Amino acid sequence: MDKYILWDHDGVLVDTEYWYFKSTQLALSELGISLDKSIYLEFMAQGRSCWDLVREAGIEPATLEPKRIDRDSYYQEHLIKEDIEIPGVLDVLKKLSKTHSMAIVTTSKRSDFDLIHRDKAIVPFMDFVITREDYVLSKPAPEPYLLGLSKFGAEAKNSIVIEDSQRGLQSAIAAGINCAIVHNEFTSSHDFSGAKYLVNSISELPEAIGA
Repeated sequence: MDKYILWDHDGVLVDTEYWYFKSTQLALSELGISLDKSIYLEFMAQGRSCWDLVREAGIEPATLEPKRIDRDSYYQEHLIKEDIEIPGVLDVLKKLSKTHSMAIVTTSKRSDFDLIHRDKAIVPFMDFVITREDYVLSKPAPEPYLLGLSKFGAEAKNSIVIEDSQRGLQSAIAAGINCAIVHNEFTSSHDFSGAKYLVNSISELPEAIGA
């Protein structure tokens, strides 16, 4: 049985993926750029930035950073106002924490992560948290999950990644770690053919991974 669990965060432990998309969509619309869900998901799967659309439209680079700041502000407003709880998360963490060492490996910025968890009970189950500031190359590169293994002093063969996106799965595979995909309606169009496990909800995860 695997001893170490490396959790993705957005879309797995909290329901935030949609709100990040809506925040990015609004910021780009204010520059006259249309961003639909299919394009966003395609960019997400590839690990590309939607801000490439700004550059491709020939908009001045100086315009980009203020709009990033606006997007971050819109996103944090959603994090405060919207219901981002995923049913069953705490029950699963409580169960798995009895048999596994666990950590979060996320592409979220630390400021967003801290805002999300100011009134939640998820982080106490984790040995550590890795956010976007802690590594250079983001998912689908293997660096985030390799860093997680290193901090645990663990081997890939004794570990498992829990993800909901194609880029996260690719990151896990590139790091040599088996991956379980938890269904998320927002990312359901992604290619998960390389996953070891596919579950419809987080509540099914312990049984699927043999915990």
